[in-house]
Amino acid sequence: MVKREKFDHIEERLRVIEGGVNYAFADIAELCLVPDEVIPSKFKVPNFDKYKGTTCPKNHMKINCRKMGAYAKNEKLLMHFFQESLTGAAVTWYTNLEPSQICSWKDLMVAFIRQYQYNSDMASDRMQLQNMCKREHESFKEYAQRWRVLATQVVPPMMEREMITMMVDTLPMF
Repeated sequence: MVKREKFDHIEERLRVIEGGVNYAFADIAELCLVPDEVIPSKFKVPNFDKYKGTTCPKNHMKINCRKMGAYAKNEKLLMHFFQESLTGAAVTWYTNLEPSQICSWKDLMVAFIRQYQYNSDMASDRMQLQNMCKREHESFKEYAQRWRVLATQVVPPMMEREMITMMVDTLPMF
């Protein structure tokens, strides 16, 4: 009995030293966002482009849904494998979701878009394109590629003629 008390005392002191956090997960289901999902035996996880938290969340959701289209009726599967399309801070965001707050695929989509909405709010606009300049040691091809990348992010999308006119207007006069 005395040995057990000493052992318990040592264990308690270790918990205090380590910050009192108990990492022994008794119920693994508590760690899952969708704990009762049964994955189909022939299911193969698609290769996802990983979302890092720096681009449009709506576009990421669209791509994710298209890749998982065959399983569109299985919300729990969609919710469970959404984590496979995330990396970096976005994975941390997903793992910190409270299962009690995310009950459906729609809940997950709304939470994700709300979390990363600022990326859409900061999307490129026509004013940014008009203010772009060709850098001194940048070739025309490099400038055109840099300009075009930014132009593809403008919302609403630009017509080809509008892009050409605007880009020509940003070039220095010779």
